[in-house]
Amino acid sequence: MKILGWKTVALLALTLVCTSAGAAISATRTDGQIGYYQQLIRRNPRNARAFLGLGDALIRKARETGDPSYFNRAEEALKKSLEIAPKSAAAARHLAYVFYSRHEFAPAAAQAREALAMNPADGDACGILGDALLEVGSYDEAETAYRRMIELERNLYSYSRRAGLHSARGNNSAAIADLERAVAAGRAARQPAESLAWAEWQLGMEHFGLGDLRNAENYFQQALSTLPDYYRALAGLAQVRAAQKNYSEAIALYRKALAILPLPDYAAALGDIYALTGEPEQALRQYQLVEYMGRLSEINKILYNRELAYFYADHGIKPEEGLALALRELEYRRDVYAHDVVAWNLHRNGKFAAAREHIDAALALGTRDAKLFFHAGMIYRSLGAADRAEEFFRRALALNPYFHPVFAETAAMMLNRGERERAGGAGATQGG
Repeated sequence: MKILGWKTVALLALTLVCTSAGAAISATRTDGQIGYYQQLIRRNPRNARAFLGLGDALIRKARETGDPSYFNRAEEALKKSLEIAPKSAAAARHLAYVFYSRHEFAPAAAQAREALAMNPADGDACGILGDALLEVGSYDEAETAYRRMIELERNLYSYSRRAGLHSARGNNSAAIADLERAVAAGRAARQPAESLAWAEWQLGMEHFGLGDLRNAENYFQQALSTLPDYYRALAGLAQVRAAQKNYSEAIALYRKALAILPLPDYAAALGDIYALTGEPEQALRQYQLVEYMGRLSEINKILYNRELAYFYADHGIKPEEGLALALRELEYRRDVYAHDVVAWNLHRNGKFAAAREHIDAALALGTRDAKLFFHAGMIYRSLGAADRAEEFFRRALALNPYFHPVFAETAAMMLNRGERERAGGAGATQGG
């Protein structure tokens, strides 16, 4: 099998980035707002409200394009706004959101608290505080922040934020209900298309996580109607097509999503499908892109640290490096999935007892995710706890038999192997 050189991989990634940039050249409402506020600042460099408006527009641009460099520009604008008007709760809250978006969760929480000290009735600041606390595993504190947020505001943003806590706690029906409320509230208030599409995409992901392909597809299509070529919805629909074993369409959708925004997890998923369809060179090309994109810049190394650690463990490569990445992730992000990615990488390194400690921590909140159950099954199987392992494999497949194009089949195979081993043991006893 031919190994692609890093120069080739870099050129491929650059092609994807340029394709994405070309698609975004046409003027948008957000671009117009950025230009408007820049013009105001040129006229008056001490216009705090213009710097706030510019920061807000740059945040929206980052969300629309997935380009994290816009968050850095937003930070500059918002800090300038606060320098001119130090008591601006709105600027402080927006800055907290920038920190959160760059996975700087402790600074995000501190900045959100500063915003709330300036304006205790700022529901959005409560929401950002809750989001940051959720990421570091402070679930009770996050619940308190979200409760206050809902008391202050019942809108697209508050409902969609609370949905994340419900999902983490395994209350998927409550998460779905909140997301439906979020979409309805967002449409009534004519919120930005990207915000609506995000909530619709998240609804699709919640249904996919429950193995409900029909509703998952409906919501992904709805998100694409709200925001055409929305990269998250394209990738979500690709997951559905892969689950339906419609691999050609899944490949086309992942390629389209990657052309809009190159993300490591999309490249990894596309590589897995190429591997399943007997195209190893195409698979290898995507796998090498995963590493390239994960290390493309300093901010990528932070934003995609978890994705790269999962990638190494999922594919059984670079176990020591994968574990180092996972442990680094756990230093600043102690949610359910931080423990899971550490557990999965410990398992790949043969450290099964330590892996059990972390997978138990990942499951302690009650999160219902087939991936977590599968990892638990593999870890307990390695520990010789066959009955416990089979229980987790059954839970994974009962919750979502399509959770992964490869690992779902692995879970089924492990269950069948256990049944054969028991049948063989019983036969041997009877024969004796």
